[in-house]
Amino acid sequence: MEKDSGKHPLFFVTERLEFPPVEYTNEEGLLAVGGDLSPERLLLAYQSGIFPWFNEDSLILWWSPDPRMVLFPNKIKISKSMRKVLDSGQFRLTKNTRFDDVIDLCAQSPRKDQHGTWITQSMKKAYKRLHEIGMAKSYEVWEGSELVGGLYGIDLGHVFCGESMFSKVSNASKFAFIKLAQDLEKKNYKLIDCQVYTPHLESLGAEEMPRENFIKILNEKN
Repeated sequence: MEKDSGKHPLFFVTERLEFPPVEYTNEEGLLAVGGDLSPERLLLAYQSGIFPWFNEDSLILWWSPDPRMVLFPNKIKISKSMRKVLDSGQFRLTKNTRFDDVIDLCAQSPRKDQHGTWITQSMKKAYKRLHEIGMAKSYEVWEGSELVGGLYGIDLGHVFCGESMFSKVSNASKFAFIKLAQDLEKKNYKLIDCQVYTPHLESLGAEEMPRENFIKILNEKN
């Protein structure tokens, strides 16, 4: 592992399967650049509290922000209007049946204040490989016969690392997220990792946690 001589050391990932300690991130949470998106490296990253986030024309950037945005599954907030949606039968849920479509639609989904997508072709290919080996999971939301919403993430067995959601109709991604939280609560999962703060995630019950505490939970075994 090599680093530059700037104020905040920036590590360059080599072919060795390792990352520096997360305490070496800069103020924005950037830890390292380079490496690859092999299943082994991605799983090591998530198990270490690190995730990739970069643009198509960039080197791979590895992040571990402090604080970390998380949701305790039993703290999911369900508004009165969403309870009506849940009870209405408007949506139907499936799991792990259309992973490729979910990640493709997440990549196409417009984001506020963001041009283009961070779900690059290389990212899609890498996460589809993780799905093939059972580590990446998807929730699909249907309205009739149309796929109208969903989410995907990495399943570590006690922590689910959420990656992205999409919605073609109002409330579809919320429906997926609530169903995910309810499922994980039943399975005694400790956390959903939401990575960084957004008002939308906060409205659903997510909260910020010191990275040190997040890493401790990651290191706990069921």
